[in-house]
Amino acid sequence: MSELDQLQAILGCQFKDRALLRLALLHPSVAQEQGIRLQNNQRLEFLGDAVLSLVLSETLYRRFPEFTEGQLTQARARLVNRRFLAERARQLGLGPYMVISRSEEASGGRDRISNLADTFEALVGALYLDGGVEAVREFVLRLFEPELSAELPSNGTDNPKGRLQELLQATSAMPPAYQLLATSGPDHDRRYECAVIHAGKELGRGQGRSIKEAETAAAAVALQKLQGEATPDAEKDA
Repeated sequence: MSELDQLQAILGCQFKDRALLRLALLHPSVAQEQGIRLQNNQRLEFLGDAVLSLVLSETLYRRFPEFTEGQLTQARARLVNRRFLAERARQLGLGPYMVISRSEEASGGRDRISNLADTFEALVGALYLDGGVEAVREFVLRLFEPELSAELPSNGTDNPKGRLQELLQATSAMPPAYQLLATSGPDHDRRYECAVIHAGKELGRGQGRSIKEAETAAAAVALQKLQGEATPDAEKDA
């Protein structure tokens, strides 16, 4: 049995065009090392990112009718962040099948979060081109079902710091940072003010009777702000 046959058995998918599967596994470092123009998986990654977001958005919309737009956004962000996708790639054992350069191999590229997440998205893109959105839906829901069934309904409003980190990790590997701005009041009744900062930008401020409480309040303010910015203009005018 060839490596591609083994991988298809693991994925539970049979590609009509096996060249798409090969391309999904081809890391751009190969072309860079050889100094030639060579197709790689970056375009498939771009497509797969969009298709994965669509399939999960529709699934969340239908499965959780009680979720607000903000909750849907947070739930989707949790499922498409880089670390989560890398874990799904590890679950499938994609690392050994990736085609990477010798230097990328030597630097631990087969287990690098960015490489694994990119390859997973490229695989979704290839599957979409080969079998359409239904093939992607069947594959993604089978792989994501434990999270969709068990964890998302409990992803409520009790952990603003965790939800903020998950939302930001959908587009950035950089976690939010918290900064103590001020302390006031007597020793027996201290008040703290904290800010949450991401990529050099302050996202929100909060106050509390402990630093942890102030950080939590700042994260809640940041979540409200980010969700407000994501509200479509048409919906605002409605």
